[in-house]
Amino acid sequence: MKSFDKIAREIKKRDDYLLVGHAIPDGDCIGSLMALYLGLLAMGKNVKILLQDAVPAIYRYLVGSDAVLRPEQLKETLRNVIFLDCSDEERTGEQVVNILEERVFTINIDHHQSNTLFGDLNYVDDKSSSTAELVLDLLKHLEIDITPDIANALYVGVVQDTGGFLHNSTSSATFRSAAELLDKGVNLDLVKLNLFESKSRTEIMLLSLALEHINFNASGKIAWMILNYEDVKAIGALDICPEGIINYTLMIKGVEVGLLFREISPGLIKIGFRSKGDVDVSALAAIFGGGGHQRAAGAKQEGSIDDAERQVILTVEGVVG
Repeated sequence: MKSFDKIAREIKKRDDYLLVGHAIPDGDCIGSLMALYLGLLAMGKNVKILLQDAVPAIYRYLVGSDAVLRPEQLKETLRNVIFLDCSDEERTGEQVVNILEERVFTINIDHHQSNTLFGDLNYVDDKSSSTAELVLDLLKHLEIDITPDIANALYVGVVQDTGGFLHNSTSSATFRSAAELLDKGVNLDLVKLNLFESKSRTEIMLLSLALEHINFNASGKIAWMILNYEDVKAIGALDICPEGIINYTLMIKGVEVGLLFREISPGLIKIGFRSKGDVDVSALAAIFGGGGHQRAAGAKQEGSIDDAERQVILTVEGVVG
């Protein structure tokens, strides 16, 4: 049985930590970072958070989000690094990877089955609903009081990575963790307001753009959306991370695999994969240098969005039909 005992002992030995998450951070990444940051501060540690990209607006209500540093803002060299929600080091982004070259000790905490176990110490549980659920366990091993601020952060991570407790990664343990966090003071009004009732007009325009550019293969088993850079730029949505847009593909009867192709900069395409059947999309994403979970994965491709679309859809059709 896995245990955080060794990682907890090692964390207690060191005083300085840099926490990092993946580029284009989602709710699980942000929630996990905020919670561990607050927990380590409570232990008296010197701790900083580094992300290549900005914290999405919907998570900026979380305590600690204003402490996140971008690469150009980090002035201190911290050589003890804890990676959260990263299947490999490159997921942090090129700028962060360069900064981390000087690290001397690495802890890797994640729940992706494609994790490369790159840390000096690794805790990877692909049966966990979220990295946030793992961080809750770690904080308890560190004997840190779960304050309402920590509970709010972890609850966001669990809610977002389980799709509101609907994904098949949701277990009885997930509900027990959620119940524990509620007991510790989660503010459900804040969760509801910020995650589900505060979408900007630009976000709705981005959703409209994606739905306008939805495609289906001949069998109707594959649906995909296209968001090219110039179209997204034209509506002022370049800094919006559309976490939930891809899920609209799976709402369609008969669709087994949904994809979202987003050109995040000219010539760089982020591809999201989702499955609601038996198709392992992490295996599909791995073909294109990515990874993730059986039913949710991602990858990046360089080149034109048309070429990426053609290559990926051809590959998916070879599996799904």
